[in-house]
Amino acid sequence: MSVFDALQHSPAFYLTSVIILGLLVGSFLNVVIYRLPVMLKQQWRSDCEEFLSEADNQNIPPVIKKITKTEQPFNLIHPRSRCPHCNHAITAWENIPVISYLFLKGRCSSCKTPISLRYPFIEALSGLLVFTVAWQLGFSTQAAFAILLTWVLIALTFIDLDHFYLPDNLTLPFLWLGLLINIDATFVNLSLAVIGAIAGYLSLWSVYQLFKRLTGKEGMGYGDFKLLALLGAWMGWQMLPVIIILSSLVGAIVGISLIFFKNHQRSQPIPFGPYLAAAGWIALLWGEQINQAYLNWLAY
Repeated sequence: MSVFDALQHSPAFYLTSVIILGLLVGSFLNVVIYRLPVMLKQQWRSDCEEFLSEADNQNIPPVIKKITKTEQPFNLIHPRSRCPHCNHAITAWENIPVISYLFLKGRCSSCKTPISLRYPFIEALSGLLVFTVAWQLGFSTQAAFAILLTWVLIALTFIDLDHFYLPDNLTLPFLWLGLLINIDATFVNLSLAVIGAIAGYLSLWSVYQLFKRLTGKEGMGYGDFKLLALLGAWMGWQMLPVIIILSSLVGAIVGISLIFFKNHQRSQPIPFGPYLAAAGWIALLWGEQINQAYLNWLAY
């Protein structure tokens, strides 16, 4: 029996394999969440340097031209992960998802500096969410793509929490991927996916423009428009109301809670991307049931 057959015919083996894969990819997601924003900033700096080098003959102050370059490569693979305090290179056994953190008691093996609980949390979250996807969708093409989307939503969520930014490097490729896989109606037919992408973008863009005209302030970023367009491309326009309502409701509850219980300043921005991502993931698995329950409720 091949591995493929074992995965297909043995639910226990399939779900166990998915959990292990989720934990391993969760470890890599920690790298993506930390390094991708740094890589983008380096690229933006390089673009600025190129622009300024072309403007050398113009009256640009020398202090603006002086932008340092990173000499060593920095990407998702190089350099090896290290302790930020003592520069100890993380070994393979120290990088086993969740288990290494517990074994090391949450501290660096070299300098004993505490390691952030966020690392094993993201690993465990990845394992839990992909297990839920596999349990809900079974061994299927839908499950494979839904797991892939789950990992991207996790990365986008934590990058937005850290930097108030949703990288186009993640949202745009997966927007196009959503349209591509729906050519064969993996989740919805292509026409619903195309309309979903357009409606997803324009709906938040319209709210943004209206809010800006009324208040003179920007209520959200363009990355939020693109993320909702991505979700619309994967799930179709009919899931957009569920996603918007769920994300707005959770966002409002969290925002009010932060203001009242954590002395959060009203003027301090709160990223909307994590709520869109969470609502999109819920709609991916249970959106049809939520829609049906709502319609049944209206019928009474």
